[in-house]
Amino acid sequence: MSATVTSVPTGTWNVDPAHSEVGFQVKHMGIATVKGKFKEFAGSLTIGEDGSATATGTVQVASVDTNEAQRDEHLRSPDFFDAATHEQITFTSTEITAVDDETFKITGDITIHGITKPITLEAVFEGSDQDPWGNTRVGLTVTGQINRSDFEMKFNQALGSGNMLVSDKVKLALDISAVKA
Repeated sequence: MSATVTSVPTGTWNVDPAHSEVGFQVKHMGIATVKGKFKEFAGSLTIGEDGSATATGTVQVASVDTNEAQRDEHLRSPDFFDAATHEQITFTSTEITAVDDETFKITGDITIHGITKPITLEAVFEGSDQDPWGNTRVGLTVTGQINRSDFEMKFNQALGSGNMLVSDKVKLALDISAVKA
């Protein structure tokens, strides 16, 4: 669990869900991008005095929201997340390394649909400031990508054009505001 994340101040930073978003994007029919998010999530980033760093996160699968109720119910079904059986998506970092003063790679294990796979995310430190209530905050933008099929979420339908109804590739996009513990 090594890191040299010099721009993020030392300490434990807890994600503030009221000022953060855990989102995703997937191509629909190969021509349109459907965006979604999870409404219930938690996470933390700890930066040690020695430069060590760890990150963890959980998402409540049933909180998926794509702004279309019927689609959201389908995503909760066994065709996709199977929220009744696999209630959470979890992430635990194994290594965090600096790319430059503001960018770092977060490598870890993500568990979706009961299957754990390695993933590397890119995080950009957006800055730190004190909010009007005296809390110190940091901002992070985190991006990554998974393939649904790696997590046994293979529901799909071939279209006459040769496109698939739902892309296998899913882009992850997290906008994080975290408060110092």
